[in-house]
Amino acid sequence: MTAENISTIQNLHQFDGQTATLQGWVQNIRSSKSLIFVIMRDGSGLCQCIVSKADVADEVWEQAGTLTQESSLRIKGNIRKDDRSVSGYELHVQELEIIQIAQDYPITPKEHGVEFLMENRHLWLRSQRQWAAMRVRNRIIFAIHEFFQQQGFVQLDAPIFTGNAAEGTTNLFETDYFDQKAYLSQSGQLYGEAMALAHGKIYTFGPTFRAEKSKTRRHLTEFWMVEPEMAFYDLKMNMDLAEDMVVFIVEAVLRDCRSELETLGRDITKLEQVKKPFPRITYTEAVELLSGDKTKELLDTMERENKQALESISKEIPELEAEHGQAKKGRKFQIDRRLKLLRAQREEAEENLRNLPVWRKSALETKWGDDFGGSDETLLTMHFDRPIMVHGYPAEIKAFYMKRDPNDDRVALGVDVLAPEGYGEMIGGAQREDDLETLRTRIAEHELDESVFSWYLDLRRFGTVPHSGFGLGLERTVAWICGLSHVRETIPFPRMLGRLTP
Repeated sequence: MTAENISTIQNLHQFDGQTATLQGWVQNIRSSKSLIFVIMRDGSGLCQCIVSKADVADEVWEQAGTLTQESSLRIKGNIRKDDRSVSGYELHVQELEIIQIAQDYPITPKEHGVEFLMENRHLWLRSQRQWAAMRVRNRIIFAIHEFFQQQGFVQLDAPIFTGNAAEGTTNLFETDYFDQKAYLSQSGQLYGEAMALAHGKIYTFGPTFRAEKSKTRRHLTEFWMVEPEMAFYDLKMNMDLAEDMVVFIVEAVLRDCRSELETLGRDITKLEQVKKPFPRITYTEAVELLSGDKTKELLDTMERENKQALESISKEIPELEAEHGQAKKGRKFQIDRRLKLLRAQREEAEENLRNLPVWRKSALETKWGDDFGGSDETLLTMHFDRPIMVHGYPAEIKAFYMKRDPNDDRVALGVDVLAPEGYGEMIGGAQREDDLETLRTRIAEHELDESVFSWYLDLRRFGTVPHSGFGLGLERTVAWICGLSHVRETIPFPRMLGRLTP
């Protein structure tokens, strides 16, 4: 087979009515007496390739009949526009070259458990939903760089090995560093502050590590953070920048990843609500909202709706299972997809009903000074149709480097941006304490060793200025924008409690 007119699936529109060659893998295959339909994947998309017994040589027909899921191959044929096709085009096969016939592929169209899929993450990445999620992740990363570069920021890098912790040594991975104690970085922020005082506006983007023994759907032990730091920025300017960045990211994904969002089943109308201004409420107002009648009514509604959903699902599943035995092949495929969706919805509704009593107790008993848990953040966001900014937290529950409100020393000039639809905190930021003696006092109050922060204190000795910054968790942002229920699907190879392979 000649190598001329090699195309990717995403560029098939350039070959409409012409002959082109695709290189990739068999995503799925089905056949009849005279036709074989190969769904081909090349990394850029999917394309249906039709092998007609009447139109190809016997050798090509026989080769096509040996193909298995994930076999690698080259296919040459005529490209025809077809809006019903997954890519909008079909390839009518003329020639076929098999690179390798894959062994029995462990991941099949049938339903698999999460543990099985995680053990086979290196292969699960090839599935359509995982492919779509990684493409959206890529677009979000690129949008972040676009945004900050357009705003005049300089990207610089913070070290991963550190001799001190940004927020204390609790829940950090400790390691031996040539007979010295070191930690895997939980944040690049402190180093970002030093770089901001050299360049004005900088951002770091890299992996961070938290050793929290948490198994929630929001937690990873290794995740990526983008952390801008800005000299001469106060809290309001910091909040404005975070708001602009989130809007920019969502607009980029909506513009460039429509097909991926459709593959993920994402309700795009929810993302279209993400426009300025974001609601900005104080911590005090958030406490009042959580413990008030509106949240009680919301919890009652959630309980009622989840019970109704379970009742409806419990009726539909047996009906579909009974139909499945008598259904034809095409209908069986539809039923299997529907059953998979219903079982996932049933699991979610059951989990919600188990969680609601805990959520209710936590929310309605919230008092000033308490830190918000994940369920509290979820309930807060359900009162709004876009991200919300909660600012003015009690200083006692925040990090030592946050500046206090000059009008109320109990309050830190910090902000959390909570993603809507129950996804919780995706950004945490603050105005930094810029006074040397005040910062030394805070370090002592948090029982930290001042000697390891000597270089950080130098930033207040030599040219201190008001400055601010924030950190955005990439995986939580991907989860929200993609509508994924667990962060394990937002990164190629997730690291979680008990998960170090593959």
